[in-house]
Amino acid sequence: MTLKEPSFTIGIEEEYLLVDRETRELATDVPPDLVEDCGKRVKEGQVTPEFLQSQIEVGTRVCGTVKEAAEELGHLRRLVADVAAEYGFAPIAVSTHPFADWEQQKHTDKERYNILARDMQAVARRLLICGMHTHVGIDDDELRIDLMGQVSYFLPHLLALSTSSPFWRGEKTGLMSYRLSVFDELPRTGLPETFDSFSEYERHLRIMTAAGLIEDASKIWWDVRPSARFPTLEMRIPDVCPRIEDGVCIAALYLCLLRMLYRLKRENQRWRRYSAMLVRENRWRAQRYGVTEGLVDFGKGEVIDYRGLLEEILQLIHVDALALDCLAEVEHARTILTRGTSAHRQIEVYEKAVAEGAERKEALKAVVDLLIEESLNGIA
Repeated sequence: MTLKEPSFTIGIEEEYLLVDRETRELATDVPPDLVEDCGKRVKEGQVTPEFLQSQIEVGTRVCGTVKEAAEELGHLRRLVADVAAEYGFAPIAVSTHPFADWEQQKHTDKERYNILARDMQAVARRLLICGMHTHVGIDDDELRIDLMGQVSYFLPHLLALSTSSPFWRGEKTGLMSYRLSVFDELPRTGLPETFDSFSEYERHLRIMTAAGLIEDASKIWWDVRPSARFPTLEMRIPDVCPRIEDGVCIAALYLCLLRMLYRLKRENQRWRRYSAMLVRENRWRAQRYGVTEGLVDFGKGEVIDYRGLLEEILQLIHVDALALDCLAEVEHARTILTRGTSAHRQIEVYEKAVAEGAERKEALKAVVDLLIEESLNGIA
Protein backbone atom coordinates (compact mmCIF):
# COMPACT_ATOMS: atom_id res chain seq x y z
CA MET A 1 0.00 0.00 0.00
CA THR A 2 1.31 3.43 -0.94
CA LEU A 3 2.03 5.67 2.01
CA LYS A 4 -0.19 8.75 1.88
CA GLU A 5 1.79 11.97 2.03
CA PRO A 6 1.06 14.04 5.14
CA SER A 7 -0.33 17.54 4.84
CA PHE A 8 2.90 19.05 6.23
CA THR A 9 0.99 22.09 7.43
CA ILE A 10 2.84 24.22 9.96
CA GLY A 11 1.97 26.23 13.04
CA ILE A 12 4.34 28.14 15.31
CA GLU A 13 3.86 29.10 18.96
CA GLU A 14 6.14 31.55 20.75
CA GLU A 15 6.31 32.68 24.37
CA TYR A 16 7.44 36.22 25.23
CA LEU A 17 8.49 38.00 28.41
CA LEU A 18 7.06 41.42 29.21
CA VAL A 19 9.51 44.02 30.49
CA ASP A 20 9.07 47.53 31.84
CA ARG A 21 10.18 49.88 29.10
CA GLU A 22 11.74 52.32 31.57
CA THR A 23 13.52 50.06 34.05
CA ARG A 24 13.97 47.01 31.78
CA GLU A 25 12.90 44.94 34.77
CA LEU A 26 10.60 42.00 34.17
CA ALA A 27 6.96 42.91 34.74
CA THR A 28 5.54 41.57 38.01
CA ASP A 29 1.92 42.75 37.91
CA VAL A 30 0.60 42.52 34.38
CA PRO A 31 -3.04 43.66 34.08
CA PRO A 32 -5.27 40.86 32.74
CA ASP A 33 -6.71 43.46 30.36
CA LEU A 34 -3.44 43.40 28.37
CA VAL A 35 -3.92 39.81 27.20
CA GLU A 36 -7.64 40.38 26.75
CA ASP A 37 -6.99 43.43 24.57
CA CYS A 38 -4.66 41.37 22.39
CA GLY A 39 -7.18 38.55 22.15
CA LYS A 40 -9.92 40.85 20.92
CA ARG A 41 -7.91 41.68 17.79
CA VAL A 42 -7.12 38.14 16.62
CA LYS A 43 -8.75 34.75 16.28
CA GLU A 44 -9.68 33.17 19.61
CA GLY A 45 -6.77 31.39 21.27
CA GLN A 46 -4.02 33.10 19.27
CA VAL A 47 -2.84 35.25 22.19
CA THR A 48 -3.06 33.67 25.64
CA PRO A 49 -1.59 34.05 29.12
CA GLU A 50 1.22 31.72 30.15
CA PHE A 51 2.16 30.16 33.49
CA LEU A 52 3.67 33.37 34.87
CA GLN A 53 1.94 36.73 34.64
CA SER A 54 5.02 38.23 33.00
CA GLN A 55 4.67 35.79 30.06
CA ILE A 56 2.43 35.87 27.04
CA GLU A 57 2.04 33.26 24.29
CA VAL A 58 1.09 33.66 20.65
CA GLY A 59 0.25 31.00 18.10
CA THR A 60 -0.32 31.12 14.38
CA ARG A 61 -3.23 29.42 12.73
CA VAL A 62 -2.69 26.25 10.71
CA CYS A 63 -0.59 27.48 7.80
CA GLY A 64 -0.05 25.89 4.43
CA THR A 65 3.45 27.30 3.95
CA VAL A 66 6.37 28.57 6.00
CA LYS A 67 5.98 32.01 4.42
CA GLU A 68 2.38 32.19 5.57
CA ALA A 69 3.39 31.19 9.11
CA ALA A 70 6.18 33.79 9.15
CA GLU A 71 3.83 36.55 8.03
CA GLU A 72 1.27 35.67 10.69
CA LEU A 73 3.90 35.36 13.39
CA GLY A 74 5.17 38.83 12.51
CA HIS A 75 1.64 40.19 12.76
CA LEU A 76 1.19 38.63 16.21
CA ARG A 77 4.50 40.00 17.50
CA ARG A 78 3.61 43.49 16.32
CA LEU A 79 0.14 43.23 17.88
CA VAL A 80 1.54 42.20 21.27
CA ALA A 81 4.16 44.96 21.10
CA ASP A 82 1.59 47.64 20.25
CA VAL A 83 -0.81 46.61 23.01
CA ALA A 84 1.96 46.11 25.57
CA ALA A 85 3.26 49.62 24.83
CA GLU A 86 -0.10 51.04 25.92
CA TYR A 87 0.60 49.58 29.38
CA GLY A 88 4.25 50.67 29.50
CA PHE A 89 5.67 47.25 28.62
CA ALA A 90 7.63 45.72 25.75
CA PRO A 91 7.78 42.04 24.75
CA ILE A 92 11.12 40.30 24.37
CA ALA A 93 11.27 37.05 22.40
CA VAL A 94 13.93 35.38 24.49
CA SER A 95 14.15 32.28 26.68
CA THR A 96 15.43 33.94 29.86
CA HIS A 97 15.45 37.52 31.12
CA PRO A 98 19.08 38.51 31.80
CA PHE A 99 18.60 39.52 35.44
CA ALA A 100 15.04 38.79 36.64
CA ASP A 101 14.49 36.82 39.84
CA TRP A 102 11.91 34.03 39.64
CA GLU A 103 11.08 34.42 43.35
CA GLN A 104 9.39 37.74 42.60
CA GLN A 105 7.08 36.32 39.95
CA LYS A 106 3.41 35.43 40.30
CA HIS A 107 1.74 32.64 38.40
CA THR A 108 -1.44 33.18 36.39
CA ASP A 109 -4.63 32.35 38.27
CA LYS A 110 -5.90 29.63 35.95
CA GLU A 111 -6.92 26.08 36.92
CA ARG A 112 -4.26 24.37 34.81
CA TYR A 113 -1.52 26.63 36.19
CA ASN A 114 -2.81 26.38 39.77
CA ILE A 115 -2.54 22.59 39.52
CA LEU A 116 0.96 22.85 38.05
CA ALA A 117 2.08 25.17 40.84
CA ARG A 118 0.58 22.90 43.49
CA ASP A 119 2.04 19.68 42.10
CA MET A 120 5.49 20.90 41.11
CA GLN A 121 6.12 23.42 43.90
CA ALA A 122 9.52 25.18 43.63
CA VAL A 123 10.29 23.42 40.34
CA ALA A 124 7.29 25.16 38.77
CA ARG A 125 7.99 28.49 40.43
CA ARG A 126 11.41 28.55 38.75
CA LEU A 127 9.86 28.30 35.26
CA LEU A 128 10.82 31.81 34.26
CA ILE A 129 11.63 30.57 30.78
CA CYS A 130 10.14 30.81 27.29
CA GLY A 131 10.31 28.54 24.27
CA MET A 132 9.18 28.11 20.69
CA HIS A 133 7.00 25.20 19.60
CA THR A 134 6.52 24.12 16.00
CA HIS A 135 3.61 21.92 14.94
CA VAL A 136 3.81 19.98 11.68
CA GLY A 137 0.67 18.32 10.34
CA ILE A 138 1.09 14.54 10.11
CA ASP A 139 -2.35 13.00 9.98
CA ASP A 140 -1.36 9.34 10.27
CA ASP A 141 -0.94 8.23 13.90
CA GLU A 142 1.57 5.48 13.15
CA LEU A 143 3.68 7.73 10.94
CA ARG A 144 3.68 10.41 13.61
CA ILE A 145 5.11 8.02 16.21
CA ASP A 146 7.65 6.58 13.76
CA LEU A 147 8.94 10.00 12.70
CA MET A 148 9.13 11.15 16.32
CA GLY A 149 11.67 8.43 17.03
CA GLN A 150 13.74 9.31 13.97
CA VAL A 151 13.72 13.12 14.12
CA SER A 152 15.02 13.07 17.70
CA TYR A 153 18.53 12.66 16.27
CA PHE A 154 18.34 16.17 14.78
CA LEU A 155 16.91 18.00 17.78
CA PRO A 156 20.31 19.03 19.23
CA HIS A 157 21.25 20.51 15.85
CA LEU A 158 18.14 22.71 15.94
CA LEU A 159 18.60 23.66 19.59
CA ALA A 160 22.15 24.82 18.84
CA LEU A 161 20.86 27.31 16.24
CA SER A 162 18.24 28.74 18.60
CA THR A 163 20.17 29.43 21.81
CA SER A 164 19.06 32.62 23.56
CA SER A 165 19.39 32.00 27.31
CA PRO A 166 22.99 32.53 28.47
CA PHE A 167 22.01 34.56 31.57
CA TRP A 168 20.10 33.57 34.69
CA ARG A 169 19.35 35.87 37.64
CA GLY A 170 22.06 38.31 36.59
CA GLU A 171 24.79 35.70 36.14
CA LYS A 172 26.51 34.60 32.96
CA THR A 173 25.87 30.86 33.23
CA GLY A 174 28.47 29.59 30.79
CA LEU A 175 25.65 27.82 28.93
CA MET A 176 24.14 29.06 25.70
CA SER A 177 20.73 27.57 26.60
CA TYR A 178 20.31 27.68 30.36
CA ARG A 179 16.56 27.40 29.78
CA LEU A 180 16.85 23.65 29.33
CA SER A 181 18.55 23.28 32.71
CA VAL A 182 15.49 24.85 34.31
CA PHE A 183 12.94 22.98 32.20
CA ASP A 184 14.59 19.61 32.71
CA GLU A 185 13.77 19.79 36.43
CA LEU A 186 10.19 18.98 35.46
CA PRO A 187 9.24 15.32 35.02
CA ARG A 188 8.51 13.92 31.56
CA THR A 189 10.91 16.26 29.79
CA GLY A 190 13.93 15.66 27.55
CA LEU A 191 14.16 13.29 24.62
CA PRO A 192 11.00 11.30 23.88
CA GLU A 193 10.56 7.64 24.61
CA THR A 194 10.73 5.25 21.67
CA PHE A 195 7.58 3.36 20.72
CA ASP A 196 7.02 0.70 18.08
CA SER A 197 3.45 1.80 17.41
CA PHE A 198 0.90 4.46 18.23
CA SER A 199 -1.10 1.91 20.23
CA GLU A 200 1.93 1.28 22.43
CA TYR A 201 2.20 5.02 23.06
CA GLU A 202 -1.51 5.17 23.92
CA ARG A 203 -1.17 2.21 26.28
CA HIS A 204 1.52 4.02 28.23
CA LEU A 205 -0.67 7.13 28.40
CA ARG A 206 -3.60 5.08 29.72
CA ILE A 207 -1.46 3.65 32.51
CA MET A 208 -0.30 7.11 33.57
CA THR A 209 -3.76 8.69 33.43
CA ALA A 210 -5.45 5.74 35.17
CA ALA A 211 -2.91 6.00 37.99
CA GLY A 212 -3.65 9.70 38.34
CA LEU A 213 -0.09 10.72 37.42
CA ILE A 214 -1.24 13.05 34.63
CA GLU A 215 -4.60 14.34 33.46
CA ASP A 216 -3.83 13.95 29.77
CA ALA A 217 -1.04 13.87 27.18
CA SER A 218 -0.51 17.63 27.43
CA LYS A 219 1.42 16.98 30.66
CA ILE A 220 4.13 15.17 28.69
CA TRP A 221 6.72 17.82 27.89
CA TRP A 222 9.26 15.99 25.71
CA ASP A 223 11.51 17.83 23.26
CA VAL A 224 9.22 16.51 20.54
CA ARG A 225 5.83 14.93 21.13
CA PRO A 226 2.56 14.02 19.45
CA SER A 227 0.36 17.01 20.18
CA ALA A 228 -2.45 16.35 22.62
CA ARG A 229 -4.76 18.72 20.71
CA PHE A 230 -3.89 18.41 17.04
CA PRO A 231 -2.78 15.71 14.55
CA THR A 232 0.71 17.18 14.60
CA LEU A 233 4.22 16.33 15.70
CA GLU A 234 5.23 19.19 17.97
CA MET A 235 8.87 20.21 18.41
CA ARG A 236 9.51 21.93 21.74
CA ILE A 237 13.29 21.93 22.19
CA PRO A 238 14.32 25.33 20.72
CA ASP A 239 14.84 28.51 22.65
CA VAL A 240 12.68 31.34 21.34
CA CYS A 241 14.66 33.59 18.99
CA PRO A 242 14.59 37.41 19.24
CA ARG A 243 15.10 37.71 15.48
CA ILE A 244 11.93 36.34 13.92
CA GLU A 245 13.74 35.16 10.80
CA ASP A 246 15.93 32.90 12.96
CA GLY A 247 12.93 31.22 14.56
CA VAL A 248 11.23 30.79 11.18
CA CYS A 249 14.42 29.21 9.83
CA ILE A 250 14.48 26.63 12.64
CA ALA A 251 10.79 25.84 12.15
CA ALA A 252 11.39 25.39 8.40
CA LEU A 253 14.36 23.10 9.03
CA TYR A 254 12.20 20.93 11.28
CA LEU A 255 9.43 20.80 8.68
CA CYS A 256 11.86 19.77 5.95
CA LEU A 257 13.57 17.17 8.12
CA LEU A 258 10.22 15.50 8.73
CA ARG A 259 9.46 15.47 5.01
CA MET A 260 12.92 14.03 4.30
CA LEU A 261 12.30 11.23 6.83
CA TYR A 262 8.90 10.59 5.29
CA ARG A 263 10.53 10.28 1.85
CA LEU A 264 12.95 7.69 3.21
CA LYS A 265 10.10 5.69 4.70
CA ARG A 266 8.16 5.86 1.44
CA GLU A 267 11.21 4.32 -0.26
CA ASN A 268 11.47 1.59 2.41
CA GLN A 269 14.44 3.25 4.07
CA ARG A 270 14.83 5.00 7.39
CA TRP A 271 17.22 7.13 9.37
CA ARG A 272 19.38 5.13 11.72
CA ARG A 273 18.02 5.32 15.25
CA TYR A 274 20.73 6.03 17.81
CA SER A 275 20.35 5.44 21.51
CA ALA A 276 19.08 8.23 23.74
CA MET A 277 22.37 7.99 25.62
CA LEU A 278 24.26 9.20 22.53
CA VAL A 279 21.74 11.82 21.42
CA ARG A 280 21.72 13.25 24.96
CA GLU A 281 25.42 13.98 24.61
CA ASN A 282 24.73 16.16 21.55
CA ARG A 283 21.80 17.71 23.37
CA TRP A 284 24.15 18.71 26.18
CA ARG A 285 26.78 20.04 23.77
CA ALA A 286 24.15 22.18 22.04
CA GLN A 287 22.90 23.43 25.40
CA ARG A 288 26.40 24.20 26.64
CA TYR A 289 28.14 25.53 23.52
CA GLY A 290 25.46 26.29 20.95
CA VAL A 291 27.08 26.16 17.50
CA THR A 292 30.66 26.93 18.57
CA GLU A 293 32.14 23.55 19.58
CA GLY A 294 30.52 21.12 17.16
CA LEU A 295 28.41 18.01 17.70
CA VAL A 296 29.22 14.32 17.54
CA ASP A 297 28.80 12.43 14.28
CA PHE A 298 27.97 9.02 15.72
CA GLY A 299 28.69 7.23 12.47
CA LYS A 300 32.23 8.62 12.45
CA GLY A 301 32.57 8.59 16.21
CA GLU A 302 34.03 12.08 16.43
CA VAL A 303 33.08 15.70 17.07
CA ILE A 304 32.42 17.54 13.80
CA ASP A 305 32.40 21.31 13.30
CA TYR A 306 28.82 22.54 13.27
CA ARG A 307 29.22 24.21 9.87
CA GLY A 308 29.97 20.86 8.27
CA LEU A 309 26.98 19.25 9.96
CA LEU A 310 24.72 22.07 8.81
CA GLU A 311 25.83 21.70 5.21
CA GLU A 312 25.04 17.98 5.38
CA ILE A 313 21.56 18.73 6.67
CA LEU A 314 20.92 21.37 4.01
CA GLN A 315 21.97 18.87 1.35
CA LEU A 316 19.72 16.18 2.84
CA ILE A 317 16.64 18.41 2.79
CA HIS A 318 17.29 20.41 -0.38
CA VAL A 319 14.60 18.66 -2.41
CA ASP A 320 12.14 19.02 0.48
CA ALA A 321 12.84 22.73 0.90
CA LEU A 322 12.16 23.20 -2.82
CA ALA A 323 8.93 21.18 -2.61
CA LEU A 324 7.75 23.14 0.44
CA ASP A 325 8.87 26.51 -0.98
CA CYS A 326 11.14 27.39 1.93
CA LEU A 327 14.66 27.11 0.51
CA ALA A 328 15.57 30.69 1.46
CA GLU A 329 14.25 30.14 4.98
CA VAL A 330 16.30 27.01 5.68
CA GLU A 331 19.43 28.43 4.06
CA HIS A 332 19.17 31.36 6.46
CA ALA A 333 20.80 28.93 8.92
CA ARG A 334 24.13 29.86 7.35
CA THR A 335 23.49 33.49 8.32
CA ILE A 336 22.74 32.45 11.91
CA LEU A 337 25.99 30.54 12.00
CA THR A 338 27.99 33.48 10.64
CA ARG A 339 26.28 36.13 12.77
CA GLY A 340 25.93 34.01 15.89
CA THR A 341 22.82 33.09 17.83
CA SER A 342 21.11 35.45 20.25
CA ALA A 343 23.18 33.99 23.10
CA HIS A 344 26.37 35.07 21.35
CA ARG A 345 25.07 38.59 20.75
CA GLN A 346 23.83 38.97 24.32
CA ILE A 347 27.21 37.97 25.74
CA GLU A 348 29.00 40.28 23.32
CA VAL A 349 26.87 43.30 24.33
CA TYR A 350 27.29 42.51 28.02
CA GLU A 351 31.05 42.07 27.86
CA LYS A 352 31.49 45.20 25.74
CA ALA A 353 29.52 47.27 28.26
CA VAL A 354 31.54 45.89 31.17
CA ALA A 355 34.80 46.56 29.32
CA GLU A 356 33.70 50.16 28.83
CA GLY A 357 33.18 50.58 32.57
CA ALA A 358 29.49 49.80 33.06
CA GLU A 359 28.32 48.22 36.31
CA ARG A 360 26.98 44.69 35.93
CA LYS A 361 23.32 45.73 36.25
CA GLU A 362 23.73 48.45 33.64
CA ALA A 363 25.47 46.00 31.30
CA LEU A 364 22.56 43.60 31.73
CA LYS A 365 20.10 46.40 30.95
CA ALA A 366 22.02 46.95 27.72
CA VAL A 367 21.30 43.31 26.90
CA VAL A 368 17.58 43.91 27.49
CA ASP A 369 17.72 46.92 25.15
CA LEU A 370 19.23 44.66 22.49
CA LEU A 371 16.45 42.11 23.01
CA ILE A 372 13.69 44.71 22.77
CA GLU A 373 15.14 45.98 19.50
CA GLU A 374 15.74 42.57 17.94
CA SER A 375 12.34 41.19 18.93
CA LEU A 376 10.70 43.68 16.58
CA ASN A 377 13.46 44.02 14.01
CA GLY A 378 12.13 43.75 10.48
CA ILE A 379 8.47 43.46 11.53
CA ALA A 380 6.12 45.84 9.74
